[in-house]
Amino acid sequence: MGKCPNCNEWNSLEENIVDSKKNSNKSKSPSSRKSIKKLSEVTSSNSDRIITDINEFNRVMGGGIVKDSITIITAKPGAGKSTLLLQVADDVSTKGFKVIYATGEESDSQIKNRADRILKKINDNIWIVSDTSLNNVVDSINEIDPDLIIVDSIQTFTLDEYLPSRAGSPTQTMECANELLRIAKSSDRPRAVILVGQMNKNEEIAGLRSLEHLVDTVLIIEGESEDELRSLQSSKNRFGGTGEIGFFGMTETGMVSIDNPSEFFMTKREEGEVVSGSALTVVREGSRPIIVEVESLVSNSFMPYPSRIGENLGKDQLNTLISILEQRGGFNLFNKNVVIKITGGLRIKEQSINLSVIMSIVSSFYNKGIPNDVVFIADVGLTGELKKVPSLETRIRELDRMGFKKVYVCRNAFSRPVKFDNIKVIELKELREVINHVFGNLKP
Repeated sequence: MGKCPNCNEWNSLEENIVDSKKNSNKSKSPSSRKSIKKLSEVTSSNSDRIITDINEFNRVMGGGIVKDSITIITAKPGAGKSTLLLQVADDVSTKGFKVIYATGEESDSQIKNRADRILKKINDNIWIVSDTSLNNVVDSINEIDPDLIIVDSIQTFTLDEYLPSRAGSPTQTMECANELLRIAKSSDRPRAVILVGQMNKNEEIAGLRSLEHLVDTVLIIEGESEDELRSLQSSKNRFGGTGEIGFFGMTETGMVSIDNPSEFFMTKREEGEVVSGSALTVVREGSRPIIVEVESLVSNSFMPYPSRIGENLGKDQLNTLISILEQRGGFNLFNKNVVIKITGGLRIKEQSINLSVIMSIVSSFYNKGIPNDVVFIADVGLTGELKKVPSLETRIRELDRMGFKKVYVCRNAFSRPVKFDNIKVIELKELREVINHVFGNLKP
């Protein structure tokens, strides 16, 4: 601007540095910079972890909490972020590590009430800082010298040097995160930092995408507040475990780790007991195969348009499978209601479940049960042909370990000869062959 708005003179404006302190903090002298090192001489800290007793949390974290790492966890309100982190803080503190829990959303009395509800005993190694000033949190860190720092949530904190920018603004959020990153990655005193990130309406971490790039690990809790099941997924992990999923049950006493998900997603029945409308399959969640039960209910419809309900399955996917069953299997479902449910409430995203969905519908239609030791692993094409699914050998080996007797897959499912100890692998080409093989030549 060439004209002064006060005296109306031209070419009289001069540039002045308003905040020299901020600039001086960013410009470091050469002596303060870290010395250059050969990569071969750098000591790896990937194996230096804090291993908790929460097995599903360890799985998603890649084996435990890396001591010089920064993690962010996000979820919908009420999903259990604060509950899980308080349990992690308690577990870590019982192992002799110091923990600071900094909260900008809740008071210290609210944290205490939650701790009294979910923890058997509150350890003396946990400190609470209820403040929205990150400067005060940093002072507390310097005083207590903790091993683990939990910040709930990062969007509620501010640094004094970046005022008057409000809490939650891109500037404050990123600068607060960068300050905590500096604390975590200090070569003199490395610390583990876990941030809570608020979730926006698009079910993403609120704020700039740069926040996800800055941290080492991004965790997401999925699950509705009224449901018991919660899943903890790693969408990013620089220390291993990207894509891993851990399962928890939300109870009155906190999040309970589900260490054997296959038992949670199947109905326990007596040997030889069969129920119509039930079929088993194997899905992969992360690197782990999980056996799940698909339940179907087929009933007469007295309305012009029968119901098609998939509680844990996409409606389009369900309609597609019903159309395949009608056209390629010869079943008439135009006057039938079809309801699909996955035991345990697990939402399925892969196609390996398709054959088991169709077979559960056929079982309900015939009102004839499928033996409990029979499993179906295949996709079904629009032609009615069975299709391959990835990691099939791993899935079948899990079934073999669990004592199942038969598994139906597509023809030529293996690129090389594979042998299993006890389970019989039945390779078929088309859907109609599977139906006839399981139920005989019953008429649809």
